[in-house]
Amino acid sequence: MKKILALVMALTMIFALTAVSASADDAIVLKIGVSTADTDPRNIAAKSFADEIEEKTNGAVKAEVYPAGQLGGDGQLVESMVMDAGTVDIVITDASNFGTVVPDMNISGLPFLFDGFDAAWAFMDGEVEAAAEAELLEVGIRVLAHYDNGFRCVTNSKGPVETPDDMKGMLIRTPENQVIMATMSALGANPQPLAFSELYQALQQKTYDAQENPIPIIYNNKLYEVQEFLSVTNHIYSGLCFAISGSAWDSLTAEQQEIVTAAAQTSGEWQSETIRQQTDDLVANLEEEGMKVNFPDLAPFAEATKSVIEENALGISEDLLTALAAQTEEAAA
Repeated sequence: MKKILALVMALTMIFALTAVSASADDAIVLKIGVSTADTDPRNIAAKSFADEIEEKTNGAVKAEVYPAGQLGGDGQLVESMVMDAGTVDIVITDASNFGTVVPDMNISGLPFLFDGFDAAWAFMDGEVEAAAEAELLEVGIRVLAHYDNGFRCVTNSKGPVETPDDMKGMLIRTPENQVIMATMSALGANPQPLAFSELYQALQQKTYDAQENPIPIIYNNKLYEVQEFLSVTNHIYSGLCFAISGSAWDSLTAEQQEIVTAAAQTSGEWQSETIRQQTDDLVANLEEEGMKVNFPDLAPFAEATKSVIEENALGISEDLLTALAAQTEEAAA
């Protein structure tokens, strides 16, 4: 009898262990693709998101963060998302990087649209941006939350940028982003896209004269080591979308969808506040690292880039531009 009881207990333990193993194997794993370095706040926030969803779903849903372009640059990540290739489930990237798929997504990246973070955040959470993001649903992409990248500034290895004339002919790296490239062209520069993961080496080898990115990106990715001059041009606000593929979203239960959405929004709030704080604090750090920083008069830059909006080569719908103008006037009133 004792032998039979021992055998039953042993079999029970085996079945229990097998059940645990099967449960772990059955967990949904969401792959998060990010182009910036592991130390960037969006990666830190993404890891916090991963911890939260694993805890609140009891391990049924997990996430793995792939920083530094391991799953591809921003353009490749967006393309993989649209193709639903299975290489990435969540992308955290500039909202206007989706403009190659849905032109209306360019609207948040128009030059000199906002005078500070509060205005930019209000726009990203407003009806105009929501209308553009609704179009993404038609191509199988769902925006769950907004992260922040800050206001883009110019760095270069030649000298301070005080006026648009100082940018004429400057070979400047940009992401594969239509609105950023159009803005650099309007300022007289020569924009050439390159994956962010290749940027440091390209600047180190003097393949490019310049690049443009927000202050936290410049510091957190150590671009001060390969660029001497920082000009605080704030030419474009770079709001980020935390976006999930339709197939990954549909693989979740309704309860899991609520948990994932809440975790994305919570991590986004922390990340955005961190970027605002770093934008204020890191200029002094960059100067300590040897960068020469200047603050040009932005009026000539804003005037030079009006054509980006007026000519609308980006293909933004007239209805959305009209709604943007109305929203801007209301905010200014």
